[in-house]
Amino acid sequence: MANLAQWHASPQRGGAAHSDGGTREIRVPLSLFLFDEHQVDIELVLARVEGEELLAGLRSALAASAESSLRTRPEAVQ
Repeated sequence: MANLAQWHASPQRGGAAHSDGGTREIRVPLSLFLFDEHQVDIELVLARVEGEELLAGLRSALAASAESSLRTRPEAVQ
């Protein structure tokens, strides 16, 4: 059995997150990989509030990453 640390997920190529109008669930198509070898495609299913929390966390992480890269970028030579 593979160690869970050896697995990772990526958004499915060409897939787009969508919402279910009836349940208000958010569905995100993912591909699961083991050692960079594709294993299976699945959907991550989130309640609306979970989707909102994930989006807020992603925005925060992206902003921090952008801010960090600006601080570590070498100054342009004039």
